[in-house]
Amino acid sequence: MTIATQSAAERPSLQKRWSLTTLKEQCIRLVLFGCALLSVATTAGIILVLFSETVLFFSQVSVVSFFGDTVWQPQSQDNPRFGIWPLACGTFLIAGIAGLIGMPLGLLSALYLSEYASERSRSYLKPTLEVLAGIPSIVYGYFALVFLTPYVLQPLFMNVFGIEVGGFNVLSAGIVVGIMIVPTISSLSEDVLRSVPRGLREAGLALGSTKFDVSVRIVLPAALSGIMAAFLLALSRAVGETMAVTIAAGSQPDLSLNIFRSIETMTAYIVMVSLGEASVGSIEYRSLYVVAMSLFLITLVMNIIARFILRRYRNVYQ
Repeated sequence: MTIATQSAAERPSLQKRWSLTTLKEQCIRLVLFGCALLSVATTAGIILVLFSETVLFFSQVSVVSFFGDTVWQPQSQDNPRFGIWPLACGTFLIAGIAGLIGMPLGLLSALYLSEYASERSRSYLKPTLEVLAGIPSIVYGYFALVFLTPYVLQPLFMNVFGIEVGGFNVLSAGIVVGIMIVPTISSLSEDVLRSVPRGLREAGLALGSTKFDVSVRIVLPAALSGIMAAFLLALSRAVGETMAVTIAAGSQPDLSLNIFRSIETMTAYIVMVSLGEASVGSIEYRSLYVVAMSLFLITLVMNIIARFILRRYRNVYQ
């Protein structure tokens, strides 16, 4: 009788706690849903603004001229020209140099952290490497401008090879952006390498392979698709980098492959127009949005490809 009485007395308390827990979960779910909805609405609003201004831009400039012309002169009063290729050339040239520098450094560091470093060394080296991701991009830009170009590139290429290097140049911008994407490639690649089944390593060692052979010929090929996804994600960041390339590469739109000259990227042009005196509603003002829309589509395609490769990799090893 006493136990039944206690159970009956405790039942309302349990129901009350259950209702409070349920209410708390509903509130958390509602907050998370609101945050997700706000993110989607913000993204949709940005895309809508870019699309509307892009449509207005192409009502004044033909699509054929935009994709067919090789000169970018929006400030010209007599004959403004809006050929996107000089800006695209600068963007992809710097991103390509960054990839050539960041990919080997990031992959080798990931391979060392995953296969060779002890847990103690890894606990120190990985956070130290990831500190590079926390340095503001404007610091990288000034590092390239005041140190890398005058004290490294100009003495090396001008004194040794006799090649003139400008104060603003593509090479210095590509180098610092390559350093910037190293933590992204290293961190993502290391996670992919460590997720390779241990049985593959043990099988290789059991057959008499050295640790280097196992790392390069077994683990690395097994994680190749995930590494490629990490590389594409890092490269998309290099394409969208702004302040470092604006400071280091300059603002000279030129359809050239000369890495020792100044060049202008899509992001640098957006910065220049934003700080300039272009009146709202003018064709120069709207060119800012069409360049931003082009950049958005490029990075979107790169991220879709990277996520597709990464999803395919996870389906294999999960």
